[in-house]
Amino acid sequence: MEVSRFIELHDRFYTENPEKIQELPGLSVFRRDAESNVEAAIYKPVICLILQGSKVTSIGDQFVELRPGDALLVSHDLPVVSRITRASVQEPYLALILSLDLELLRSLYDQVVDALEPDSDVRSLAVGPADPTWVAPLVRYFELMGNPLDAKVLGPSIRREIHYRLLLSPIGKMLRKLLVADSHASRITKAIQKVRAEFRSPLSVSDLANTVGMSASSFHGHFKSVTGTTPLQYQKDLRLIEARALMVGRNHTVLEAAYAVGYESPTHFSRDYSRKFGLPPSREMSGTPLTS
Repeated sequence: MEVSRFIELHDRFYTENPEKIQELPGLSVFRRDAESNVEAAIYKPVICLILQGSKVTSIGDQFVELRPGDALLVSHDLPVVSRITRASVQEPYLALILSLDLELLRSLYDQVVDALEPDSDVRSLAVGPADPTWVAPLVRYFELMGNPLDAKVLGPSIRREIHYRLLLSPIGKMLRKLLVADSHASRITKAIQKVRAEFRSPLSVSDLANTVGMSASSFHGHFKSVTGTTPLQYQKDLRLIEARALMVGRNHTVLEAAYAVGYESPTHFSRDYSRKFGLPPSREMSGTPLTS
């Protein structure tokens, strides 16, 4: 399995010279030497390959457990909650992450559209076993680490091949829907961009639906089908993740964080926060770790 090759390359190059990964556009390695508490972040479109350790991830009503050899593909910006469940100094959690270039995918789509079959009932977070068709070029891309000239000359063509293989692979179903002009998936992308830009402001689902040219009922259904959550819950998750970052990273008080992300009621904020993360924000500020 190619996973062992990634670990070999990581141990040989990345551990001693982590800056070398910066020579490979879009590629990063995530490493943790211990199990984690609940973490929340906004995932942009990526393909993530688990090399070692394990992790649980959830978005909306989707819950997945990732083990070595599993791949996670995210096609839209998603507020994700996760926890590393197996990691140690001797055997750290390792994940290889490649950012997806949607413009590159669109340029490929025109060439392969006639070969694609229609897909239904797919979401923007997909999980499945790593497919050798796209893992093989990803290995070749990772092998360019430490050779900037090879990375400059050969890297773009290998990245293009990775995107092409992903587009045709079983895990790439949402990518195929996303790239269809004026598809529901592409309209939801536009709606997500608007919600992200204005997440502190009150949200009108009907106005948002009008913006992307859909009825309110149709928009609500397709938004949940794509993201696994409702528009209002999506906005709430954005607010809570940002509030947590303000309290943990910038020492905001609970009150400051609540108002900064658009809440008008600190009590409402504390209730939503407790539901999302399992503990009230006051415990976050006191340094009590979050657990699942």
